[in-house]
Amino acid sequence: MAVSVLRALDSDSGYTLDEQVGYILRQANQRHTTIFAKLMIEDLTPTQWAALAKLSELGPCSQNLLGRKTSMDAATIKGVIDRLTKRGMTSTSPDPEDGRRLMVALTEDGRTIYERALAAAEHISAETLHPLSAEERGLFLRLLKKLT
Repeated sequence: MAVSVLRALDSDSGYTLDEQVGYILRQANQRHTTIFAKLMIEDLTPTQWAALAKLSELGPCSQNLLGRKTSMDAATIKGVIDRLTKRGMTSTSPDPEDGRRLMVALTEDGRTIYERALAAAEHISAETLHPLSAEERGLFLRLLKKLT
């Protein structure tokens, strides 16, 4: 049924890339990524910002949990934390209850940068959603969340 609905969008009843959800999502993501790169401070990447924001929200936590909470696999979150730690924004230490786990926390510099970057992050979201009306923004975000 879903395929026939998608095909109905194309007058020839064939596959039209421009009408496919993955293609449209990728275009929207490319637009958002461009806006992010232009407006974010401190050369933070989207994954670095996600880690800082989630650490600010959760407080110190295991690297594994941080990866899950930011939708990053183990290798990606490790690389992100390694780079943030090298830049002095996060610190790591063994978990006192389980030495196999690595705990991650924001440093003072990390908290300061997070607080400074918060306005940029809000501006990035607003700019990304700018073409939509207020009602459309709410609906769009609710619908996207249903897909996750």
